Amino acid sequence: MGRDTVDERWQALGLGAEELRLYEALLSVPEHPSRAALARSTGLSAPRLTAALDRLAEHGFTRPSRDTPVPVAIAPATALRNLIHVHQADLLRRSAELEELTGTVDRLAARLLGSAHGAPALGIETVRGGEAIAARVAQLLVSARGEVALLDRPPYAASEPDGMPSPLDVTEPVRRGVRVRTVVDREGLSFHGRARGLGDLAAQGVQIRVGTDLPTKLITVDRRVTLLPPTDAADPTAQALVVNDSLLSNALVPLFEAIWERAVPIGSSSDGQITDEDRELLTMLASGLKDEAIARRLDIHVHTVRRRITRLMRSLNTQTRFQTGVQAALRGWLTV
Repeated sequence: MGRDTVDERWQALGLGAEELRLYEALLSVPEHPSRAALARSTGLSAPRLTAALDRLAEHGFTRPSRDTPVPVAIAPATALRNLIHVHQADLLRRSAELEELTGTVDRLAARLLGSAHGAPALGIETVRGGEAIAARVAQLLVSARGEVALLDRPPYAASEPDGMPSPLDVTEPVRRGVRVRTVVDREGLSFHGRARGLGDLAAQGVQIRVGTDLPTKLITVDRRVTLLPPTDAADPTAQALVVNDSLLSNALVPLFEAIWERAVPIGSSSDGQITDEDRELLTMLASGLKDEAIARRLDIHVHTVRRRITRLMRSLNTQTRFQTGVQAALRGWLTV
């Protein structure tokens, strides 16, 4: 593993180059006589040394020493394993928070739709019919000054009367300098032409991530107003809800942020050269086949499969198999 790879993975843990240099120094000389000696060996000033030691302790890479004023480095395997457990616990906590937010959205939507024929709720606007919903979405996008945030998931209709903006609508705020973020449900990538369209959006400046099992569609503008499109995109009498109430928005905006944080970033699409064999391999990779199954289908050794996957990941600048499949879909590389 190269030094650059080590640095990148170290930074992914939330630590910098100074902490890495300090940790290596502690590992190589377990018992430094003083902080001054440790500062000289690492080239860090006293304040920077103290800050780096604090960060290492916070992340569980050192423990206090009874014999010296310098802490003792914990073995890398132990420290990394403990840190992974901490991250796993944090992910479970965030997942529980997301489930709670999702339930809040479902309850709000059910209550609001159930009272749609009565007096309108404070801060809630009901928009009926595909044309009226599309017009309201266009109005919201034009009014955006700082940010547009979207959750996009199936079902889709051929003419998109579901209240979700078209690519042209989304890029208009981008051209005005508005930040546009979109989380797309992974299931939506399988719809004809959708992956290619997302690649075009990314190339024009839309920030796109891919998630799984998105709980709803929504459009939030400047964190002040949110539109919840109808569930049934094909229903001509469908209703959308426009939420202005701050209490409700305070639930919907964190819902988007929680989903955005967990989603996988994708880059912009670009034309590239790819062989038919690579296309076939990527299609099987995107479908979830393991390396051994791919090797059997292609009648090649599993090590050859892994080398080709590594090369493709490097070419696509991706870190995981999932990201590789998403990028290949965006570039239209997958076999239909």
